[in-house]
Amino acid sequence: MSEEQFDTGSEAFRRIGPRRTVKAGPPEGVERRAAKADRRHDQNRMYATFFIEDHFFGVEVERVQEIFASQEITPVPLAPPVIAGLINLRGEIVTALELRNRLGFPPRPAGMEAMSVVIRTAEGAVNLLVDQIGDVIEVTPALFEPPPETVDPQLASVLGGVYKLDDRIFLALNTEEVIKGVGASTKEILSKQSTGA
Repeated sequence: MSEEQFDTGSEAFRRIGPRRTVKAGPPEGVERRAAKADRRHDQNRMYATFFIEDHFFGVEVERVQEIFASQEITPVPLAPPVIAGLINLRGEIVTALELRNRLGFPPRPAGMEAMSVVIRTAEGAVNLLVDQIGDVIEVTPALFEPPPETVDPQLASVLGGVYKLDDRIFLALNTEEVIKGVGASTKEILSKQSTGA
């Protein structure tokens, strides 16, 4: 990821590009969580984490291209609600996907600024809009479980599984399932716009 992490004493921050920083960690009032990890285990997985409401999500670090404060999004006429629009990422046109909509959450409250997690997929880069950025965590296979039956089917359909941490559940997203069937391909979106479909 194109970022630099640094510590200012009591709080960790993440530098995103020149002179731009965002506070790393969970939303205000939520304690920082960490997964127990056995660093000798070669099957451990690293996740870049984020929050939607009070739900703790993440995607595998190797899938993440970069993380930054949300930038101007160009709306796409007639696009489904899950497509927030397009962004220009240093000359590359990237689809912005509203993860709240995709996962079945209510719309983001007015005035709450979204954060961006750009992931690499088979369709190209996709920008996931989330509420708040968390830390990078490492988890062991022993903590892994399939999604419980009590999870909402819309959410369960995009989960790779869950990890039971000491005091909360961590939801690991399957990024290919997240974009599946939503028309997140930038080429597809631009093609529809040019043909008026």
